Amino acid sequence: MQFCSRDTFFIFSQHLLKMFQLHRGFIFGFPVRNIDCRPVHVGAKAELRKVFTKSDVTTFSELTGDANPLHLNEEYAKSTLFKRPIVHGMLINGLVSAVLGTKMPGAGCIFLSQQIRFSAPLYIGEEVLATVEVIKIRKNIAWVSVACSAEDKVVMEGKVQVMLPESPLSCL
Repeated sequence: MQFCSRDTFFIFSQHLLKMFQLHRGFIFGFPVRNIDCRPVHVGAKAELRKVFTKSDVTTFSELTGDANPLHLNEEYAKSTLFKRPIVHGMLINGLVSAVLGTKMPGAGCIFLSQQIRFSAPLYIGEEVLATVEVIKIRKNIAWVSVACSAEDKVVMEGKVQVMLPESPLSCL
């Protein structure tokens, strides 16, 4: 006994597939709201480690025009309270941008604003750890706590605001 013809079954199965097809923001054809498809959530963390070399500092100086002898000249640096050359603050801050743009939230993230404070020097050759943690999300904007530390000292800390990338794929 045949339940239905092959043509009827094909049409019926196509209708079912269409009815149950998942589209971005829809389940079974009904709109779904308040589902966050982004891979970022409050409490999400990421980090990056880096050791800046004299060559890194020199290259940064050449690219930006910041030729402050405190960063480049050992003799000059000896006469300061730091006693040796220090890494440019904005070079350290670049690690925060690297974490946000490559790890979390990742590609497509847009840096909107920042409020940072440099609390200790980072010397050339010291390993620095840049950490970020999402503290608030509203719509497509995330507020992120940032810090860079070396050994037992915090060299930079603050908060940044980023626009989150749209998820390339639906989470449904």
